[in-house]
Amino acid sequence: MLSPDRISNSTPLSEAAADYEIVRKAIGHIRGHWREQPEIEAIAEAAGVTPTELHHLFRRWAGLTPKAFLQALTLDGARQLLRDSASVLDASYEVGLSGPGRLHDLFVTHEAMSPGEWKSGGEGLTLYFGFHSSPFGHALIMATDRGLAGLAFADPGVERATLSDMQRRWPRAHYVEDAARTGPIAQRVFDPTQWRSQQPLRVVLIGTDWEVQVWEALLQIPMGRLATYSGLASKVSNPAAARAVGAAVGKNPIAFVVPCHRVIGKAGKLTGYHWGLTRKRAMLGWEAGQIAAAA
Repeated sequence: MLSPDRISNSTPLSEAAADYEIVRKAIGHIRGHWREQPEIEAIAEAAGVTPTELHHLFRRWAGLTPKAFLQALTLDGARQLLRDSASVLDASYEVGLSGPGRLHDLFVTHEAMSPGEWKSGGEGLTLYFGFHSSPFGHALIMATDRGLAGLAFADPGVERATLSDMQRRWPRAHYVEDAARTGPIAQRVFDPTQWRSQQPLRVVLIGTDWEVQVWEALLQIPMGRLATYSGLASKVSNPAAARAVGAAVGKNPIAFVVPCHRVIGKAGKLTGYHWGLTRKRAMLGWEAGQIAAAA
């Protein structure tokens, strides 16, 4: 999995990362003016492009028009998706990853490191890392010989801060910068043409037993579906554990792949996200485009 000769053309991901900078500006304008329901012209001006350019950019980046993208991120849309997700998630938790909702998802197989390995702060563990382009900006990929162990995002200029944030999770591990090793993982994660059920992405979960339990529950939320913290708590413990579940979700070290961005507030509102609410909105809209394209 980590062999550098398996790196495919990274140009599409580089283009997607460049597109994200415009998408980020567009989402920022929408967030600040949502009461006025801004027209496409105003959004395009705020993003520094023409309306036609914005239209084509969104079609290229998410497979959706700007209007369809915005509709996917409305509060009413989130509430409806929550209602639609409830029965699907119940079935998903019963049957695991084999349901029809997985037909167009990023397929993952995972294992957890032993509690001793986590308690040691990663002592004796070698983590390879590299920064790569993604549809959501620069992505920091961290991996062991056993699989993907960390995925974080960095806005321009804060890459080293992002690396330090991740290294604090496993302070005694040995870190080696090796983009040749992590490049194939980035391609596998962010290029939907490489999402194959017969070749699942290998993931290693490094955390407490409780955190791993929550992260495993997150892996069962299919793309295009949402869950609430209380709903997630009922699957791993009891509804009263929603706060503890929220804390574990917030410590998820493998963003996007372990889809903590698919967890929202009970009323349908997007809540905090370690890598920024703008990026969370972008992920949900981008995934809506993948579902639409598959359909």
